[in-house]
Amino acid sequence: MSLRVENLTKRFGVKEALLGVTLEARDGEFVVLLGPSGCGKSTLLRIVAGLEEPDEGSVRLGGREITHFEPRRRDVAMVFQGYALYPHMTVAANIGYPLRVRHRPASEISADVERIGARLGLAHLLRNQPRQLSGGERQRVALARAIIRRPQAFLMDEPLSNLDSRLRIDMRAELKHLQHELAVVTLYVTHDQVEAMTLASRIAVLKDGRLQQYDTPPEIYRRPANLFVAGFVGSPSMNLLPGVMESSVFRRAGLCVELTAEQLAAIGGRREITLGVRPEDIDFSAANQPGWTAARVWVAEDLGNETLIRLAIDDAYVTLRAPAGVRADFDGPAWFRIRREQIHFFDSHTTEALR
Repeated sequence: MSLRVENLTKRFGVKEALLGVTLEARDGEFVVLLGPSGCGKSTLLRIVAGLEEPDEGSVRLGGREITHFEPRRRDVAMVFQGYALYPHMTVAANIGYPLRVRHRPASEISADVERIGARLGLAHLLRNQPRQLSGGERQRVALARAIIRRPQAFLMDEPLSNLDSRLRIDMRAELKHLQHELAVVTLYVTHDQVEAMTLASRIAVLKDGRLQQYDTPPEIYRRPANLFVAGFVGSPSMNLLPGVMESSVFRRAGLCVELTAEQLAAIGGRREITLGVRPEDIDFSAANQPGWTAARVWVAEDLGNETLIRLAIDDAYVTLRAPAGVRADFDGPAWFRIRREQIHFFDSHTTEALR
């Protein structure tokens, strides 16, 4: 069952929350809407749910246009950030509520509640009330209530944001496995790019109501469409260094990089460009190496399995990943080398990637 939104535009007064957004989530796909606060991702989800009317555009589910359907006619299930459980009901009653309002037989509701509860590890909690549950357990109840409806699509609005970091990691794994088993198309909203990369079949990156890129997580990471995507996706984010071309050499502050013929062809004679490089594509040394660039250690963070090092070169900074145990002293010497074959280039004026 595919879900397609086409040319969605939504305005709140003079503010354009969405502008001409088109994307399709194929049958069984887990599509993440990713972007900073105010980018339009929750507005898009609410339009699909029927909680907002678009000013322009359409929504189709399974080939059927549902743009102006009431929420109850759309056959979608929504999971919210705040769980939205009924505090006076037991876990079993909360899970079974969508079936009761559809006047399903009590025996069928009870069987479905037990089946879904067992699947989500809630069997021993069915007689409890929400106040007796942890945050992770409440979120599983909210998921169970959505699943029991057997909807054509799941819509999830930052459902893990209220959980602590350990619970979020555990729930991410549960969500991904569960969605794979159910094979139901899912739209998931988050501003957390790590969450997006680990969960998504495809990611729709939004900024100021406009779709910036829509692709698989590896493609978005390796081939960002523009400067915004390059800087937003990745932790730590891509190093972005504006500079100028002088013949076949990129220059910025104390950094000089000789480019290949293929890279020069992609740049196409532009003079002002931005060089992008991921932290894992920079080598570090505490000893001088021929052709390496001298720098100052600005800060080093020992994470146990690796060390993140931030270097200063004149008025610019670069962040790199070094193996665990690498020493980077504030008062010691430092050199680095960018792996030339891993460089990205962007037009400094249009911000688009040069490929």
